[in-house]
Formats: sequence, C-alpha cells, structure tokens
Amino acid sequence: MTNEITNFPDCETAARDYARVEAAIRYLADNYLDQPGLAEMASAAGLSEAHFQKMFTRWAGLSPKRFIQYLTLEHAKQALQDSQSVLDVSFDVGLSGPGRLHDLFVACEAMTPGEYKAMGGGLEIIYGFAPSPFGECLVGETDRGVCGISFVDGDQQAALDDLKGRWPGAQFSRDDARATRTASQVYAVYGGGKSNISDKNSLRLILKGTNFQLRVWEALMRIPSGCVTSYDNLAKRVGKPGAARAVAGAVARNPLGPIVPCHRVIRSTGAITGYYWGPDRKRAILGWEAAREAAKAEAA
Repeated sequence: MTNEITNFPDCETAARDYARVEAAIRYLADNYLDQPGLAEMASAAGLSEAHFQKMFTRWAGLSPKRFIQYLTLEHAKQALQDSQSVLDVSFDVGLSGPGRLHDLFVACEAMTPGEYKAMGGGLEIIYGFAPSPFGECLVGETDRGVCGISFVDGDQQAALDDLKGRWPGAQFSRDDARATRTASQVYAVYGGGKSNISDKNSLRLILKGTNFQLRVWEALMRIPSGCVTSYDNLAKRVGKPGAARAVAGAVARNPLGPIVPCHRVIRSTGAITGYYWGPDRKRAILGWEAAREAAKAEAA
C-alpha cells in the first residue's frame, strides 16, 4: 500500500526498516557496554554503514551512537529517579497537563455497564492495517473513538482475531486508509517530522474494562513521554499500594498499547521487561521517546 496522505513510508518499507532497527537495538542492548562502533551496528542490521546511519537517524531522530545511552540499564534507573517530580505534577493536573501523549489532545470515554455487558453487541468497528515507526499496526475504531491498537508482527489475522476477541458482539469492516490516518495522529512525529495535531482533530478513545483496569489505564496516560515509572509506584498512584502484581495484570490488558503507554512502566531495578510485543520493541519505543524529548530540550 502506497501512502499519499501521511508522512509514513509504505507499510512494507516501514516494517522492513523497523525490523532492521530492532535487530540493531537487540545488538546494542546486548553489547552497549562495549560501545560498538558504526560498523558493528550496521553489520548487525545487515546494512552498509552509510545506509544504516541514514535510516537509523531518520527513524530515531538522532545518530545510533547517541541512541545507545537511552538503551542502558543505568539510563533506565536514572529515568526512574528523574521522572518522579514530573509525575507528581502530571498526576496533580490530570490528563490535560504534561501527561498527554505525543502532544495530542486525548479524550477518553468508558463504556457504560450495559455496553460492557453487551460485549460490543450492535457496535460497528472499522479496522485497518497501517504503518508505524515500530512496525505494522492494527487500528480499530467506532463512531465514538479508537477502541484498539496493536502491533501485527507479520500475522495480520492473529492481531485481528485478538481485537475481535475483545469485542465478540461487534460487526467488523475494513478501511486501511482510515487506519493510516489515525496512526498518523498517534505517531504525530515520525523521523523528526513536525506535529500538526490540534483541537480540531483530537483523538478520542473508547475504553472497555473493569473499574480497576480503567483507573490503571488513566494513570498510564498521565505518564509524560520521556518518563517512566515502576509497577510499585503506579500501584501507589491508583491507591493500591502493594498491589503491583494486579496493576501489572491491568497494564498487560491495555487494548490501546501505543496510546495508553504501558511501555512506560518498568521494573524498579530499571529492567525493561513485561511487554506484550516484546522487550526489544518496548526498549525501542522508550529510547525513541527519550531521544525526541532530548531533541526538544536542546532546541528550546
């Protein structure tokens, strides 16, 4: 699919580029203490040095060498410490403050108890497949808002089956162009591009979950881009200190992975684990966000 309505590359190119970047990130995560040079990183991605440097910089917004610092355990530990004061402010001011995702204006609406019980009965969900900076994704939308986003990982049917399993009573129809437009809102900045998101095209979400899950997901959306928190701290934020395991379960059931940023929760040790689409992708998203925030700070 050639995309002429957003600044994304086509799905095939985006998926191929992400797979190469992911391979490089895995290599860097295993070897960052050795501070590998450009030649080693390019070899891990199966590219020439010049091609790899250009592709990686377009994807991440900075050079691969500088990206290494965002992949280290020490950086994750420091980020946990540095994020605390920012999180205090974000939780105080709510979703309209610095916790909103990617400078989007995100409005959330929960299903009513009756709608929850109906499991999507009578609801029409329009789904489609679209490129993203982290590989192909599946987007599901209703007339009230986005109800699902997930990464595909090469198996479109499995991703669609998971979405249908969450809404067993709904009717489904496909529209890839609409999904691509929505994905371009979610990832308002790709490869260093500028966001043009405004109140006129704000992103609306429709969430279906238990009261506890909704509280956890709302708390996740208050974590600003570039910040991270621990499962223990998130449990305290939702008024359930000591319930880190239950919070982790709610995080794992998040139906809007990139928008409700469950990737911003890591272990108190700084270890990056526990992501439905794999720790490499989680590390990549965190590094990408940290790099963007650093670039913004330098430009200010």
